[in-house]
Amino acid sequence: MDNYARLLYIDLFSGASGDMLLGALLDLGLSLSDLQAELAKVNFSGYELEVEHQVCCGIRGTRLRVHDVAQHYPARHLYDVLHLIGESALSERVKKASSAVFERLARVEARIHGMPVEQVHFHEIGAVDSLVDIVGFIAGLERLRVEQVFSSAAPLGSGMIETEHGLLPVPAPATLALLAEAGAPTRPHPAQTEILTPTAAALLAELATFEYPPMYVRSVGYGFGHRKLPWPNMVRLWLGEAVEPFPMREQVVLLQCNLDDVTGEILGYTMEQLFASGALDVWFTPVQMKKNRPAIVLSALTTPEQVSTLMQVILRETPTLGLRILPMERVVADRRVLELETPWGPVRVKEKWLNGESVAAAPEYEDCARIAREHGVPLQQVLETAELIARQLVSTPEPPVPANGQ
Repeated sequence: MDNYARLLYIDLFSGASGDMLLGALLDLGLSLSDLQAELAKVNFSGYELEVEHQVCCGIRGTRLRVHDVAQHYPARHLYDVLHLIGESALSERVKKASSAVFERLARVEARIHGMPVEQVHFHEIGAVDSLVDIVGFIAGLERLRVEQVFSSAAPLGSGMIETEHGLLPVPAPATLALLAEAGAPTRPHPAQTEILTPTAAALLAELATFEYPPMYVRSVGYGFGHRKLPWPNMVRLWLGEAVEPFPMREQVVLLQCNLDDVTGEILGYTMEQLFASGALDVWFTPVQMKKNRPAIVLSALTTPEQVSTLMQVILRETPTLGLRILPMERVVADRRVLELETPWGPVRVKEKWLNGESVAAAPEYEDCARIAREHGVPLQQVLETAELIARQLVSTPEPPVPANGQ
């Protein structure tokens, strides 16, 4: 199942809180020692974890309690929380996702209370238990190698709930705003109390796609809540693989500018600098601008993290005074690189997979060009021979194991 995406489905039949989601991950197979090791990478303390395995309504699950043991907590605003996460030893993926969850919470709280984001004080949601729940859940997903998260529709109770701002309607304003911002589907629930907390809503809004994916379920975990309800107060997590390999979807950014006063040499050099700075792809498109002036559109595709670097390259190396920035998604097919033998030596072949099948394979041009130079063989002959070997690879029911063992 190596070619199949590893999925987590969050079954919200009775709502969820942050500690319920994290408890369900522990029930699913995340070890307590691994969780504690991840949390230790963040410089905050004042808490203890208690994990209990219990049976409720005939179902065995895990209840996590985060005990506040500190006598005093520093007041934390968004900057403080982001600084804690940013200075931690967590992986970049966990840092980015954890920060995004807190940014969502701050943005929603600021809108509800009518204040700047910078002034939002993370009272209930900024306490140490929320740091444990949010960072722990996201780090736990990484430990379990989860690639995609899905969720059922969010169940919403009714009634009133006591908060530090007084009695507020259920669902809590922050919970409802988070779900609305994410465009999450909701459904009514008979509970006359809060069953989906802002922390859980923020995690779902940031991480989950609200649909049921076709999947092979490999294991199930139950996380218990602390409130007594007439039904099992738990959240259920399904861990498994996609029925068919999912094409990998990535967030990318397209940078573009029009150039009508630049030489071919400058364009070629700029392309080299962009690739050296991490561009995923660079290309030129001829266009006609106003007054029928011929020009070139410079396009550079990159990851969100490299946008600033590539912008600097384009602004430094070309005469343009500005850029267009277009966020988008791309779908990437599964692939692997094999090293196959030709009469003149090894050539790398890039093999494309779709729905669990090898559908195409193409030799790497640079390898073919190197062989042509070294052996004095026409490049066309090397390419045709390598392409023939590549086509045989695709038609083989069981593709050979690559020479590098990957």
